[in-house]
Amino acid sequence: MQYIKYTTKNRIGYITLNRPEKRNALNAELVSELKETILLAENDNSVKVIVIKAEGKAFCAGADLAYLQSLQKFTYEENLQDSKNLMELYKMIYLSDKVFIAQVEGHAIAGGAGLATVCDFIFSVPEAKYGYTEVAIGFVPAIVSIFLTRKIGETKAKELLLTSKIISAQEAKDMNIFNFIESKENIENAVYEFAQNLITKTSADSLRITKQLMANIQGMDIIDALELTAQTNAKSRGTEDCKKGISSFLTKKEIKW
Repeated sequence: MQYIKYTTKNRIGYITLNRPEKRNALNAELVSELKETILLAENDNSVKVIVIKAEGKAFCAGADLAYLQSLQKFTYEENLQDSKNLMELYKMIYLSDKVFIAQVEGHAIAGGAGLATVCDFIFSVPEAKYGYTEVAIGFVPAIVSIFLTRKIGETKAKELLLTSKIISAQEAKDMNIFNFIESKENIENAVYEFAQNLITKTSADSLRITKQLMANIQGMDIIDALELTAQTNAKSRGTEDCKKGISSFLTKKEIKW
């Protein structure tokens, strides 16, 4: 791969953006390589948690502006196909059976903020800045708007998407975008320990089913949502992980997930 590095360690798959000279800006090739690597990690049965991180000073500066400029020569159909490339990336992460953690050690702007937003958890260094700045250059933060609004609500989402303002890591955490703020020296270890806690103490089936449920119930009618939760509850009882968990609990044996 030209722009992505992939390694594994103790059931964690590390996907690293590797375009530091361009602040890991997104172009078609990088997005395609990200999707390919995510598929690789998802199909790796030894991997339970996936971490997205980056080389260099920035996590991701958003879309490569030179690439955006070239898109102005594209037809609508060509631009739609390119937009769907990014949409599919976000969808893959959000709907993945595995848990995604964004390890943000530098600024995450525009598409970079979007990439972190769709992950299940975000760890950030305190120095990182965060912003959905598309409207400042006449662009639209279209795809990420779905996920940001789900995460923090319409009022705060509009505040960020319509003003294009840059916020600090602490402000992002206060808005419930970030989960954890860790120092540069400790973030690698903090992410590793958090991931290992998920790996050793939670069921892969339960993580997958819960992620799917949370993605589906938002926006549903309350009656339909309750029906889905009841069906999910019933189906989950028949999984091998549930049988294993109940048996281990009743026999007071340690569960090895």
